[in-house]
Amino acid sequence: MAHRPKRTFRQRRADSSDSDGAEVPSAESGAPGEQAARGPTKEGSPPGGGHAVAAEPRLRGRGRGRGRGRVWASSRRAVGAASGADGDSGVPESRTVDLSTDEEDGTHHASESKDDQSSSSNSSSSLEEEFSSIVNIPDAAFIQAARRKRELARAQEDYISLDVKHTSTVSVMRKNSDEDPESEPDDHEKRIPFTPKPATLRQKMAEETATRNEETSEESQEDENQDIWEQQQMRKAVKITEGRDIDLSHNSESQTMKKFDTSISFPPVNLEIIKKQLNTRLTLLQDTHRSHLREYEKYVQDVKSSKSTIHNLENSSNQTLNFKFYKSMKIYVENLIDCLNEKIINIQEIESSMHALLLKQAMILMKRRQDELKHQSTYLQQLSRKAETSTNGDLAIDEKTQWILEEIESRRARRRQARTLSGNCDHQEGTSSDDELSSADMTDFQKSQGDILQDHKKIFEDVHDDFCNIQNILLKFQQWREKFPDSYYEAFIGLCIPKLLNPLIRVQLIDWNPLKFDSIGLKQMPWFTSIEEFIDSSMEDSKKENHSDKKILSAVINKTIIPRLIDFVEFIWDPLSTSQTTSLITHCRTILEEQSTFENEVSKGKKDLFKSIVSRMKKAIDDDVFIPLYPKSAVENKTSPQSKFQERQFWSGLKLFHNILLWNGLLPDDTLQELGLRKLLNRYLIIALLNAIPGPDVVTKCNQIAAYLPEKWFEDSTMRTSIPQLENFIQFLLQSALKLSRSEFRDEVKEIILILVKIRAFNQAESFIEEYHLDHLKSIIKEV
Repeated sequence: MAHRPKRTFRQRRADSSDSDGAEVPSAESGAPGEQAARGPTKEGSPPGGGHAVAAEPRLRGRGRGRGRGRVWASSRRAVGAASGADGDSGVPESRTVDLSTDEEDGTHHASESKDDQSSSSNSSSSLEEEFSSIVNIPDAAFIQAARRKRELARAQEDYISLDVKHTSTVSVMRKNSDEDPESEPDDHEKRIPFTPKPATLRQKMAEETATRNEETSEESQEDENQDIWEQQQMRKAVKITEGRDIDLSHNSESQTMKKFDTSISFPPVNLEIIKKQLNTRLTLLQDTHRSHLREYEKYVQDVKSSKSTIHNLENSSNQTLNFKFYKSMKIYVENLIDCLNEKIINIQEIESSMHALLLKQAMILMKRRQDELKHQSTYLQQLSRKAETSTNGDLAIDEKTQWILEEIESRRARRRQARTLSGNCDHQEGTSSDDELSSADMTDFQKSQGDILQDHKKIFEDVHDDFCNIQNILLKFQQWREKFPDSYYEAFIGLCIPKLLNPLIRVQLIDWNPLKFDSIGLKQMPWFTSIEEFIDSSMEDSKKENHSDKKILSAVINKTIIPRLIDFVEFIWDPLSTSQTTSLITHCRTILEEQSTFENEVSKGKKDLFKSIVSRMKKAIDDDVFIPLYPKSAVENKTSPQSKFQERQFWSGLKLFHNILLWNGLLPDDTLQELGLRKLLNRYLIIALLNAIPGPDVVTKCNQIAAYLPEKWFEDSTMRTSIPQLENFIQFLLQSALKLSRSEFRDEVKEIILILVKIRAFNQAESFIEEYHLDHLKSIIKEV
């Protein structure tokens, strides 16, 4: 039979035995009874070779359970051998065999703990007394009982044998087991130990040592033995279970028989009594059921009543309605703010991109104009210098200057051709804006602008209209104002709406250029009309005369429109462009009209806008006005380059003079007179006129200057003297009239007198007529 591997089962009690005597795993030393006879055993071995010393080879232990244990030699064969050789009792021989094998185990485990020895002291002492009292040869029952007690003692010792002669012991034990089949316990007497005794420290050390020294071959053998042993144990367990099932079924049948014992007497059974009891029980159950039904109906009715009450309260309670409305408005406003906070970054990026694109275009035009002016002036100075020195030969011009001059002339030719086709023959050279871009620059500009506008359309493409449409947003607040006006005005919603609408209005203004003559007006924009409708409805519903909703439009203009206009004025606007100036003035007038009702509230925005306009016009006067002075010999010839350049620059300055005075009614008169008359007219234009040759051209220029002057400055009928800033201009007119009266252009004197009358210089005109006896011109003054 294969060796039984180490199992982690708990030891049985002292009165139990192994189910298989030939394979009992024991790691304990012999019983105390056997230790008492150890001395005689050492002196001589029994005859016939009955004494078989066997040591179990160390097997690798797994877990803390009892080791594979030793396979002890069966005592049956030792007794037979002793009887055949000697007439003495077989008991000592049997004891000698067992003790001899135990002796080797004892030598390996002499240092076992005292706790394990004390656990088997009682059973060992009783066994020793029993063997000492026997003199004759015991019978088979006695031998079997003694062997069981001895095996029990071995099991209690629980130690691992280090005897290497285990295989011989196993073979002897197997032979003895085959010779004496009667010593095998019955199947129902075999028991499997399931509770091993805790291993000692020495056992643990021995197990760890065996584990480290175990070889691969032993492991494979161990697995094979393990499978065989498990199969055997399973077969034995099945036999035991079948026996127990038979006992249990017999016991249950006996108990059943006792339960239904006929000796027990029962009361007599009457059918009427049973029927009566059943009817009573049925009546009770029906009553209980009816009561449950009544309770159920009551609960159902209560639930319906509660639901109806809740519904009525929700529909009729003002507080509930208020709460629901305020909660919905709170959620809506929070979502709106979250949406705008998320989109404001994209809005700013696209807005900056469009502003940078327009700024780049404006800087290109401004730099080109300044470079062209510089190169033309340098070329004409060199040309004048050459004329004065009367040097022969052509003037050396660098390639860049030559290319610039040719480019300027080609643009002028294209403009002349366009004016001829349009029938505009009264145009003066120098009054053109000269803001044409090359085809390549125009293509790049249009492509970049198209990309920006595409991104502009995608800003709110994933947003519901209730959160990006100004009309829908204002409708939400209008409902609040109509339902709960008191809380609406107490919350100062009119002051919050401009801040909420600011990002949405800026989105609509991304492609809006107030400097373009065909740009859409503010009043035609969707946001403007929506706010106007909101304000009009508030004035109809509200009983308050001064409520915050009236100021919504002016607040939006002050916080959103004016800052954008300031950016255009400071960085993009060209004051020399009449079209840009006219368009800008139109939008500014619209803004100021809307702000006129609330002058105090928007004074800061208005001042900032006007300040930026004045600053930009001052910069234009300083940087863009240049009227060169050449010798009269150079300008007498109207076809000379110097004369043409001077004329163009004069009319360019006069154009700026006109553009500045177009701000009449928006900017203060003092500011316009300071910029237009003192800085531009007296400093540049009058000096250029003084350098000119008196004639019809000079009169035409003076007439144009007088035409640009605002009529509002001369509306006072009591005025006999013009404004002080025009004193230099009046003196120039008188000098020109005097020179013309002595020349062939006497008829031009009348034009000069008319100019003096127009600017309310009556005293100067009358004095001039009387001094030079121009009586035929007195009628002009009398007519006025």
